[in-house]
Formats: sequence, C-alpha cells, structure tokens
Amino acid sequence: MADYFELLTLPPSAALDEEVLQQAYLKATRSAHPDQVGGDVQLSAELNAALETLKSPVTRLKHLIDQLSQTAWRAIPLDNGLMGLFEKLGPLLQQSAAFLTRKQAATSALAKALLAAEEMRLREALESLNDEIETQWQQLLETNLPLCDARLTENDASVWLDLQALQARFAYLAKWRAQIRERLLGLML
Repeated sequence: MADYFELLTLPPSAALDEEVLQQAYLKATRSAHPDQVGGDVQLSAELNAALETLKSPVTRLKHLIDQLSQTAWRAIPLDNGLMGLFEKLGPLLQQSAAFLTRKQAATSALAKALLAAEEMRLREALESLNDEIETQWQQLLETNLPLCDARLTENDASVWLDLQALQARFAYLAKWRAQIRERLLGLML
C-alpha cells in the first residue's frame, strides 16, 4: 500500500488539520486530475484514496501504524470511559428498535399520538448520548493526537501501542455515532 502521507507530501502525523490536508490534496490533484492535460487516472485514484484515508482519525491512525510501526496489532479492550458509554448505548439502541417496531405498527392517528412522548424521550436520550460521544471524540482529537505526535517526533517507541488504543477508541466512537444517527433518522420518519 502506498504511503498516503508521502503521496500528499505531508509529514506522518496522528493529528492532521483538515485545511492542511485539503490544501495538500488540491495541490497534488491539480496536475494529476484525468481532465488535465497529462493527467493520470491511477495517480488521481490514489490521491482520492489518500484523502479519504487521512481525513478520518480512524483510518489515518491505522494507516500511520501500518506504514511506520513494527508493533503487531492487538485486541484493544474497552476502557472504563468507553464501557460507560457502551452501557448506555446498548439498552438505548434496544429500546429505540422496539419503539420503532411499535411505531411502524401504529396505523391510526391516535396510536401514533400515544407514542409521541416516548419518541421524544428516546430522541432526547439519543441526542444526549451523542453529545457525550462527540465530547470524547473532540478530546481525543484536540489532546491525545497532538501528544502522540510529540512522542512520534521524539521517536518514543511506546507511542505505537497508545496509537493502536486511540485508533480503537476512534473506531468504537465512530461506529456508535453512526448507530445513533441511524436511530435518530428512524425516529424522524
């Protein structure tokens, strides 16, 4: 697999500013775009893959680890903070799934009206949990990733295990955000 940091002429980094990434992508694609004279379809596709990989912390960290680390991948258990979120999420997803089944079965206006209060309670609970997940996400982006970058520049070999743990945290949080979004959309229909 190509080194997407090198392809976009960016230094390998756990924390990437979106604007810097976008500028590097635009600069690289100017001459490679297939619509340009001398454009290269293959290079353009690789540049698109690089952008998609590096813009998400989940895939960016996996790529960084795959490219530079000699540390073998390992299973990452949920820490107490993530376990607390998961313990809230699981029952809430089950409750909302059961509610959506009842909502779909409700055919009369009265039956639908009787479900309105429960729907509002579920929506508020999902939005509140989403806010907690978003807070965790932002903390990882703003605090943990820059600290790991500092350790990378110091050639701290133990950073790779921490980056694996961060990648797993981001992956869990991304999955949970998507599940909550899906349930909120279901409640809106």
